[in-house]
Amino acid sequence: MTARTCIALGAAALAIVAGATTADLSHGHALDDRAVAAEVTPGPDAAHVSNAKLRRVDGLELDAESMTLRRGDRTVAVASMRNADETVALLDRLFGTPSRTQTAEGDGGRCFPAGVTYTWGGGFRVAALTSPSDLGNALEVRILRSEVRARTGGLVELSGPDDVQVGDDVHDLIDDARQRDRESLGSGDATAWQVLLAEGWPSDRAGAGTNGVSALTDDTTVTVIGSPLPVNADHGC
Repeated sequence: MTARTCIALGAAALAIVAGATTADLSHGHALDDRAVAAEVTPGPDAAHVSNAKLRRVDGLELDAESMTLRRGDRTVAVASMRNADETVALLDRLFGTPSRTQTAEGDGGRCFPAGVTYTWGGGFRVAALTSPSDLGNALEVRILRSEVRARTGGLVELSGPDDVQVGDDVHDLIDDARQRDRESLGSGDATAWQVLLAEGWPSDRAGAGTNGVSALTDDTTVTVIGSPLPVNADHGC
């Protein structure tokens, strides 16, 4: 993929159909109790976080297999990417009514799945997969801006692991990454990278690369942060 394609990821995301009303996900997106119980990320129960606590959220960090909502350094809730219904409902309470559309595979960028896509503020995009993937995730997430406004009017900062945000220069991170954790997406004189920020979603499939939360760059500037987003996958997505 060329750098021009990488840059286009952000533009394509911002062009996703707006103005549609939100709707509940079908029950088919939720995993059974055993799968939810297997979620390894500890934290407050997202389904029972009060609106009063959500009003204080000022940060969201996308981890390899979950999303953490914070107020300063304090964790308010940890939302599982294995449970689409619960997590989308929580984000709806945090950010308000999203734009909503049906997407075919690849419509939203490299490795973006088919499903129901929710976008808040043109900067935070969540796709509820038509069916959970073999990796176990029922959601795929892309961060396209450094912040999005909450339904109460305050700004929520969006980041990946180690506080990496869209717009950051990650030259040192790219240089320091192991070969298996970075991938050149540029061609000719144009430079673009994908670099793994945190590993997750293990896969035994040959050619699957390394899954987790990754950053895509234009040269060394972050344009998209996404999870799951495989690095060095030999056979596409």
